[in-house]
Amino acid sequence: MSRTTAGKIVQSAKNSGTAAGAFNVILLEHAEALVAGAELANTPVILQISENCVNYHKSLKPISVATIAIAESSTVPVSVHLDHAESEELVKEALDLGYDSIMFDGSKLSYDENVKASIRMSELCKSYKATLEVELGEVGGKDGVHAPGVRTKPEDAKAFALATGTDLLAVAVGSSHAMTTRSATLDFDLIAQIAQSVAVPLVLHGSSGVSDADIQSAIRSGMSKINIATHLNGVFTGQVRQALESNPKMVDPRKYVSLGRDAVAIEVARLLILLNLK
Repeated sequence: MSRTTAGKIVQSAKNSGTAAGAFNVILLEHAEALVAGAELANTPVILQISENCVNYHKSLKPISVATIAIAESSTVPVSVHLDHAESEELVKEALDLGYDSIMFDGSKLSYDENVKASIRMSELCKSYKATLEVELGEVGGKDGVHAPGVRTKPEDAKAFALATGTDLLAVAVGSSHAMTTRSATLDFDLIAQIAQSVAVPLVLHGSSGVSDADIQSAIRSGMSKINIATHLNGVFTGQVRQALESNPKMVDPRKYVSLGRDAVAIEVARLLILLNLK
């Protein structure tokens, strides 16, 4: 067993001037690929299951039990994290199932309600010895606070982190969810200012749209957890599409899904090595 908490993985990365890699699980094969990639890189990894993923499977438990089992068989430290949870009931269910980390997304609430809900989630996570991540505003892809020209203010980040008692803080610095091109423009000066203002590690959401070079610059500026999902979905789907196009008679899903899984493992290993370069 090699389970740990996201907080420990991210704090260790922050202390060393690197960043932790956090990647989304959608299918069982994603969990297998993420752990395989982490083992290839000999680096800790955070497996994230989003509320959207739960809605897709129509239940939290099946994908969670499978993912936790894969995490516990890993030879490297692995955290299992609930991502973008808006439902407080879902958070409690995840903690009861054995999640060690929660990202509570109160971005659709007013500031005051977001603070109140995040404080409740902080107290709940502490009772389970789990990590809490919260978000100030709404990550892009939803026309929220990460829309062009909108950014997190360092003073707001400091006040929000202190008020909520969170362990990790996601902030708006130019990235956006669900990007299929790596063309996002990050504000590195702002990242540095927020990092100087906030004691807890910072999280970059929407990193699929960020180039390798800019991810490294973001880490040097103060980011300690890098979330990547859509980019890996592209890798997975690309391999599956290529396999089916090259062999139209292929019908056994194990033959083409395994190709996607293996490609994701290789890319995860590459990304984890990138995140740990100094």
